[in-house]
Amino acid sequence: MNEKTGRRGRPRSFDAEEVLTRARDVFWAAGFSGSSLDDLGAAMAMNRPSLYNAFGDKTRLYLTTLERYSAESMALIREMLDPARPVATGLRQIYARAIASYLAGPSGARGCFLIGTAATEAVGNPAVRRLLHDSLADFERAFETRFRIALKTGEIAGEADSVLLARMASAILHSLAVRARAGETRAVLDAIADGGVGMICGPERRTSKVKRR
Repeated sequence: MNEKTGRRGRPRSFDAEEVLTRARDVFWAAGFSGSSLDDLGAAMAMNRPSLYNAFGDKTRLYLTTLERYSAESMALIREMLDPARPVATGLRQIYARAIASYLAGPSGARGCFLIGTAATEAVGNPAVRRLLHDSLADFERAFETRFRIALKTGEIAGEADSVLLARMASAILHSLAVRARAGETRAVLDAIADGGVGMICGPERRTSKVKRR
């Protein structure tokens, strides 16, 4: 509110979620360094003054899109790993959703936004490195928490280390992202995901449908 006049400031005339999605897609396609302010402004339908006023400079905008992507990914992982759902089912759904996202893109498979762009920028940008590190650690903690429950309930047999299982689950996710961006086929990605679930959860117990005489 304007303290001198008592009138409210001019409201934003754009949908913040929509324009952030457009900015994310520009960064996702070209990376941080390859995305110009002109490219971002055109995609977001905003001029530079409006963009700066709403989201700060290019680095702040990029970090905002990364934070948003990380939060959405974390929410999905937590939903799929709900203890009410079998752990193997949850893992398969996480990998299936990830593969679908990694293979999508206006000009081809784009992999993971976080891994595909932040891993490069993390070398010279401490804020990006910290966000990348914290995001991956959050994902692993979610896996570890679910695996610890699964070990106690017998869903995962043996004396496995929940921390190592979580790192394996996370590593599979990263591998799928890189392979998707490198042009690997859906069939290969699905096979890697299925094999990973098998290694982590062990062979599924199947009930035979063959009737005995």
